[in-house]
Amino acid sequence: MLNGPIISKQSADQVRGCASLLQVSTDFPAVIQRFYHLQSERVETYRLFEEGHEAYLRTGPHYDFEHYKQLVHEITQAFSGISKELLEIKDRLLHQFDRADLSEHIERLQSKEKEKLQLTAELQLLRQRAQDHPEDDRCQDQIQEIKHRIIKNREALSEIMQDFKYDSEESG
Repeated sequence: MLNGPIISKQSADQVRGCASLLQVSTDFPAVIQRFYHLQSERVETYRLFEEGHEAYLRTGPHYDFEHYKQLVHEITQAFSGISKELLEIKDRLLHQFDRADLSEHIERLQSKEKEKLQLTAELQLLRQRAQDHPEDDRCQDQIQEIKHRIIKNREALSEIMQDFKYDSEESG
């Protein structure tokens, strides 16, 4: 059974509260550092999402859907806050620092992150279906296909991050 919120109120407040930190800084390196921090927050949020889903699956066959629904709500809020701030960084890089290249990288990153979240949700649904219907061999095939697509997505994300790093250090 899942106990309490998966993301602490303090963590959620940190994600939401950092936007004001960004607004204060007009320093290019500080904005770039904030970008990297937000990406690490996103990685941690995915880890918590996966841990929470595994805990949810352990409550089967009579799933604790209420706790899982709360987890999804908290994860959605965290991702929304991260995305909102990343879009602010994207705009600042474009307009304040005249860095269309970095702004484009963030736009590509956001698109791939959206795809990754959709694939993750699809994988979670398939995992539950496979657990509920172990006789359905199609589920395992579909799970493998989604895992492969997630790997390809992570490779694309990694490439975007490398491009961002290279371009931001080139003239930072």
